[in-house]
Amino acid sequence: MEKKRTAFAGTWYPASADACKTEIQTFLTEKSGPATGDFAAGIVPHAGWVYSGSIACRTIASLVPSGEASGNTPVDTIVLFGAHMHNQSEPFVMTQGAIETPLGDIAVDADLVEALADNISIRRRSPSKFVDENTLELQYPFIKYFFPDAKIVVCGVAPSFFAPIIGTMAVDTANTLKRQIRVIGSTDMTHYGTDFGFTPAGTGKNAVEWVKTKNDADAIEAMKSMDDKAIVAQGLNHHNMCCPGAAAATAAAAKKMGATRAHLLDYATSFDKTRADSFVGYTGLLYGRD
Repeated sequence: MEKKRTAFAGTWYPASADACKTEIQTFLTEKSGPATGDFAAGIVPHAGWVYSGSIACRTIASLVPSGEASGNTPVDTIVLFGAHMHNQSEPFVMTQGAIETPLGDIAVDADLVEALADNISIRRRSPSKFVDENTLELQYPFIKYFFPDAKIVVCGVAPSFFAPIIGTMAVDTANTLKRQIRVIGSTDMTHYGTDFGFTPAGTGKNAVEWVKTKNDADAIEAMKSMDDKAIVAQGLNHHNMCCPGAAAATAAAAKKMGATRAHLLDYATSFDKTRADSFVGYTGLLYGRD
C-alpha cells in the first residue's frame, strides 16, 4: 500500500508514539479540557505543537461522540480540509493508500474520495505526489489517537466560491455512502510582524492587542456565524486566516450536517509563549447541534 510519509515528525511534533501520547495526555488536562456536546465539525490551528498543539488536540478530542471512549468510536471517516492556497489554486485530494503517523497509519477512504472527485472538479493526487503540508500533517496524530479506526479524506481547499461547494458535497457524498463523518478545517489566524510583512498596528503590546481584539476577533466572528462568504472575505482582505478556504468548507459542511451553533473552545497567540514582534494567532472552534 502506498503511503504518505511524515515530513514534520521530530521537528513540529514528536516522532515517537510514546512521546505523542504523552503530549496528548498533557494537552487534555490544560485549561478546561475538551468541550462536551454534540459537535459535527471543528476549526483547528496548525503550528508546532509547542505553540498550538493544545488547542488543536482539545478541539479534535471534542469531536469524539459523547459517551464514546477513545478507541471505541462509531465515526467512519474524518474529512480534513487545509493547505496554503491562493484563491485561484486548484483544490486537490489524496486518492488512496494510507498516511503515516507515529501512532500508526490512517487509511484513506478511497471510495468516498472517488465518489467526491466524480461529482466535483478536484485534482487527484496519490500519496507519493501529495504535498508536504503542516496544515494537514500536524492533525494526523490527533486524528489517529482519538479516531483510531476511522479512515480519512484529506483535501486542499482554495479560498474561493468553490470552498463551500466542496464542504457541502463532501457531506452529501458521505451521506450517500452512509458514512458517519466528522469534519476538521485547519487554519492559523493573523500572521503579524515584520517576518510576515504585516504591521498595520505597529509593534509591541498594542499590536498584540489589535490582533487579539480586532483582526482575529473579526475572523472568529465570521467563522462562528458559519457565513462562508464572510470567512473567505476576512481571510483574503484582512490577512487573519492563512487557510480561509478550509475554514469556509468546514463551516458549509457543518451547516449541511445540521450544526446550529458555534462554540469557541480557545484562543491564543505565539506571543503568549515567545514574546517576539512577529507572532501568529490560533483558535479552536466547534460547530454543534442543539
